[in-house]
Amino acid sequence: MNIEQGTDVIKYIAQTYLNIHTILSLVLCLTIALILGRFIAYILRKVVAAIGARADKSQDLPTVNRYRRYETYLVLSIALIRVFLVVISLYFWWLLDHPNEPPTALIGASAVFLLILSASLAPILRDVVSGGAMMIEQWYGVGDHIKVVPFDIQGVVERVTLRSTRIRELNGEITWVNNQAIQGIRITPKGIRSIALELFVTDLAKGQNLITKANDRLPSGPLLLVSQLQITEETKVGESLWHITAIGETAPGREWLIETAAVDLIKEMDEKSKNPVISHGPLARFADVEAEKKFKRTITNARKKPQPKRRRTTRQTK
Repeated sequence: MNIEQGTDVIKYIAQTYLNIHTILSLVLCLTIALILGRFIAYILRKVVAAIGARADKSQDLPTVNRYRRYETYLVLSIALIRVFLVVISLYFWWLLDHPNEPPTALIGASAVFLLILSASLAPILRDVVSGGAMMIEQWYGVGDHIKVVPFDIQGVVERVTLRSTRIRELNGEITWVNNQAIQGIRITPKGIRSIALELFVTDLAKGQNLITKANDRLPSGPLLLVSQLQITEETKVGESLWHITAIGETAPGREWLIETAAVDLIKEMDEKSKNPVISHGPLARFADVEAEKKFKRTITNARKKPQPKRRRTTRQTK
């Protein structure tokens, strides 16, 4: 291609696609698509709020998880619908301003345009690809309490798009994270921490009373001690020695209420009593039921030994 031919191509593109009428019609089509996208997003957000309210009222965990998945899918659909509307508006713009040219030409023009802008759009495209992969694999959803790896960011997922994730932390701060920057996710089951206290006492009744008094002095609430310490096991392990296990639940980030505050409080109350009863402890540990089942199964299987093979005996016929 010589210089004259190249000049003719540029003039043709300028006259056909960069004239005032074409630009105005393009702006009009995109404006309609954006307004319609905002309207649909407004309706879908109302639906998301209604689903969230139903999830909060339900006491059945599988039902709550199902509603959370619906929330995530609807939030993701907002971005997809907006992209779809923009594509449709470009298609109608092409038919309106270029009735004599096949719509396939729009695909070629779009491909060339994306190729030119690929350098600047590369970070956004990586976010979209990463977000799409995470959503397909269902890493997390709206309402889940997560911790982002490798960052020290944890909180409740408020919004998920193909490009980014919005997290509200316990102190109220809102953090936006690009999806391509997320290397891993830690999810807190049910959004709470289950922590157990192991306590060895010489008097069972007084040991139970220490747990009761500790509950009276620990702050309770949805963001504090979600569930008070409940004694789940009482075992006599000696002549005058009992093993008490009490399990409580806290909001993520408030584990110190049991690990530190409850432990120090029980020790202080016992030391101030006339007849101390604590022999060992209290010792704090995580007490997730599902994790204990998985680890118990793994340890049980690891302790198995190969069984001697049985010899096969053949019967001799006379």
